[in-house]
Amino acid sequence: MEVEEQIAREIEESIEVKASLRGPIVELIAPMGRTIVGRLRAGNKLIVFGNGGSAADAQHIAAELVGRYRAERRGLPAIALSANLAVLTAVANDYGFDEVFARQIGALGNRGDVALAISTSGDSLNVLRGVEVARKCGLHTMGLSGRTGGRLRALTDLCVCVPSDVTPRIQEAHILIGHILCGIVEQAFLGDLSKTNGEVMAASSLPR
Repeated sequence: MEVEEQIAREIEESIEVKASLRGPIVELIAPMGRTIVGRLRAGNKLIVFGNGGSAADAQHIAAELVGRYRAERRGLPAIALSANLAVLTAVANDYGFDEVFARQIGALGNRGDVALAISTSGDSLNVLRGVEVARKCGLHTMGLSGRTGGRLRALTDLCVCVPSDVTPRIQEAHILIGHILCGIVEQAFLGDLSKTNGEVMAASSLPR
């Protein structure tokens, strides 16, 4: 296959998968967004976690909320559990890799927080363990997964299963969904510039 053909084929595959998110999946994303907004307004936080590319997506989503997505508003409390390498390696060394998220959720999670678990297969053991602890601690649990959702689908209160078996296409859809959620949340907090540490700079003065 020529390189140009491969490029065109992958673009078309990505478009097809994203287009398939219309319909019933929209009805799952919407309550996710509303729940996150409601919990943040109540003073809770969003905790996001996953492995590999999903870890990067978790950090991306948290960064959009703590910083800003498209408009100016106050920073919102979101944590990506893949961001602290010292914690990850310490927990993996002392308790095993399956506990790297569960241990952090047990330490940082509070009743009413939202736990967003990302796993393309839905069967990553450390992600499932994190969700199990989140449920025990009274967090609202959400998942982003692939076609079947694996075990993650049954463990979470809400789970969006991207209709694909191809990991890159699933991950591309996950970050689209992440951006949509960030947009829903940001829209709800537009105009709220209050911060405990002083005024927020005007959006026009901040490079991006």
